[in-house]
Amino acid sequence: MAAAILRRARSRRRRPPASPRRAHAGPAPPRARPAPSDPEGPAPRPTRSCSCRKWRRGSGLAWSMAGARGVGREAAAEGSLPGKRPPEPEEPSLLGAPGLSPGPGSDPGLSDSEESVFSGLEDSGSDGSEADTAAEEEDGASSDEQHSGTEKPPGQQAGTPSPRTEVASVRLEDEYVEDSSDEEDIRNTVGNVPLEWYDDFPHVGYDLDGRRIYKPLRTPDELDQFLDKMDNPDYWRTVRDRMTGHSVQLTDEQVALVRRLQRGQFGDVSFNPYEPAVDFFSGDLMIHPVTNRPADKRSFIPSLVEKEKVSRMVHAIKMGWIQPRRPRDSTPSFYDLWAQEDPDAVLGRHKMHVPAPKLALPGHAESYNPPPEYLPSKEERMAWEQREPEERRLNFLPRRFPSLRAVPAYGRFIQERFERCLDLYLCPRQRKMRVNVDPEDLIPRLPRPRDLQPFPTCQALVYRGHGDLVRCLSVSPGGQWLASGSDDGSVRLWEVASARCVRTVPVGGVVKSVAWNPLPTVCLVAVAVEDAVLLLNPALGDRLVVGSTDQLLSAFTPPAEPAAQPAHWLEASEEERRVGLRLRICHGKPVTQATWHGRGDYMAVVLATPGRSQVLIHQLSRRRSQSPFRRGHGQVQRVAFHPVRPFLLVASQRSVRLYHLLRQELTKKLTPNCKWVSSLAVHPAGDNVICGSYDSKLVWFDLDLSTRPYRVLRHHKKALRAVAFHPRYPLFASGSDDGSVIVCHGMVYNDLLQNPLLVPVKVLKGHSLTKDLGVLDVAFHPAQPWVFSAGADGTLRLFT
Repeated sequence: MAAAILRRARSRRRRPPASPRRAHAGPAPPRARPAPSDPEGPAPRPTRSCSCRKWRRGSGLAWSMAGARGVGREAAAEGSLPGKRPPEPEEPSLLGAPGLSPGPGSDPGLSDSEESVFSGLEDSGSDGSEADTAAEEEDGASSDEQHSGTEKPPGQQAGTPSPRTEVASVRLEDEYVEDSSDEEDIRNTVGNVPLEWYDDFPHVGYDLDGRRIYKPLRTPDELDQFLDKMDNPDYWRTVRDRMTGHSVQLTDEQVALVRRLQRGQFGDVSFNPYEPAVDFFSGDLMIHPVTNRPADKRSFIPSLVEKEKVSRMVHAIKMGWIQPRRPRDSTPSFYDLWAQEDPDAVLGRHKMHVPAPKLALPGHAESYNPPPEYLPSKEERMAWEQREPEERRLNFLPRRFPSLRAVPAYGRFIQERFERCLDLYLCPRQRKMRVNVDPEDLIPRLPRPRDLQPFPTCQALVYRGHGDLVRCLSVSPGGQWLASGSDDGSVRLWEVASARCVRTVPVGGVVKSVAWNPLPTVCLVAVAVEDAVLLLNPALGDRLVVGSTDQLLSAFTPPAEPAAQPAHWLEASEEERRVGLRLRICHGKPVTQATWHGRGDYMAVVLATPGRSQVLIHQLSRRRSQSPFRRGHGQVQRVAFHPVRPFLLVASQRSVRLYHLLRQELTKKLTPNCKWVSSLAVHPAGDNVICGSYDSKLVWFDLDLSTRPYRVLRHHKKALRAVAFHPRYPLFASGSDDGSVIVCHGMVYNDLLQNPLLVPVKVLKGHSLTKDLGVLDVAFHPAQPWVFSAGADGTLRLFT
């Protein structure tokens, strides 16, 4: 290596003289400044730097020789120009070299590398390594000239150095005598600047001398790294410095430090984290105190601040702001470990385990000593053998053995185990998801009964006078009078307010139905007795109303040719007129019910006979009767007119049919899902219907919703005999053979999207059971929230 350096130094000395650009006299070019586009300019050049390669490696004699060459060249250049006076002796600079100061008088005799180093005029496109190589060659040449001394610059004799050379050599020797730096110090001085700013530049920063630190010409690729890894034994400890772009080899101390930090240890080897703790205070009780300072006066006086804090805490405890600490529960708390587990995960599948169906337990036929009736006979054995295996009830023949030890091995054991495995493997199973429902949530949230008042709550009056059970009752349109029919063959008229029997009309038979005409201008009562319907004028109330009723009945003119009718209209005799009877409608068959239309001119009658003539409609003003149906649909129990529309509701044993009278067609068929319908009532608005049945059910129908029941109420314990709606209040009642009347709140909303609200509010009791019969009929007062009931005990009761 030394021989190569010397050869390059000799070749350097044989180069031609410097170009005229460096030989002419005049001021030296100014120092180059960093380009404006540089993100960070070079660091300011220090006045004195020990990191310069020329100053570290060059000796004083080399500097003196360089200064001598510079003086000779300057003198030669000045002598060639006319009119120039010879230069005066120049004072040495602070660094001891005459050509180091910029500006006029600088030494032009320096080489290209030396001038670029000290003046800052560097070629931005050159490589940093080439500049270093040139500098080393200059160093080698200077050293060679120092030691050999064979070549001298012109104008200077050998062995006679100039005074400037002596001063420079002395000063340089004195100043750098302690400089023992042998390594090149490359340090990037750009500071805390992102290196991404230098992506578009050939350099990555500046060193301590302000020179650019150039990037390597070619970044090592993966192949270079692999070759370096194979050839370089210290590749594992080589890292790349991003600030300078050079590779740095870590020392043993640095590698040990990195390993300690990776193991989580302290960086300092001498640091011991487990040193024994120094007990600064002794644990022994000393005789003398630490200080003999007397106690303060405030230590004997209660603190006002603490008193205020205590008072605040006491006040907070009284106000309940501070709660006492609850005792901790000593029982261990358990939680579901897989509560938040994904059901699709492996552990989640264990929850979906479906247990295998268990085998049926063996019976008497599997016993080794079965009863005689389980042992097959010859015929049964032959029949069992002739059947297919799938058709046999048992897949074996029962046998008897004297003891359990005499039982041989079962021949079909392996086959049955295999079939059992097939059943478990191929059996389709379905997991039933059990829903955890709070029973309280299943109970509908109903309003409190007291929020639904008014409704009848207690018994007010008892109407006594009938000698037998009371089957029916009816209230006058004004609510002042009450009519009742009994099995004792009489119809009684009562005053509602006083429970006084005003009139008794003997009819000579069992009264099945009583209906008061709904028109307040007509005083007429229809009574169903045996096979006739009697129209009575009770002559109660306003005399004008009573007289107008008689005039209405007497104004009828019979036609000249009477048409054939299913019923006969007969005028009452004089004796019957004194009692109050006005007309008699004879049907020839027993009548079970009579009900009025809302306008008071039409009346529907139910006959206890099979066929199409079970229902007849009578017109009072024209005294005409007709059968609206061509054929019958079962035994009719009850009929009712729609309060608003021209509909007729006919209740048979198992269904309720809704007929349009004008169109003469069936509109709807309601299925109450009851065994036997006993009673029927229509809501005053006409959109809801209730039915009572003998199997103790009350069925509510919403005609706009469905033909199926909207709600089925099972509040009674025995058969229902009658149901009724209140004409004004949202109430409906039901009477049963258990002797009770249940009043319910039934609110029907105008909004079709809101279902009716049904709430039972009161159970009214008062009737005693007679012949296993309780309440036979119920009816509401037309204006007040009162309900009347007729019982088998021969009484009528008013609940208000």
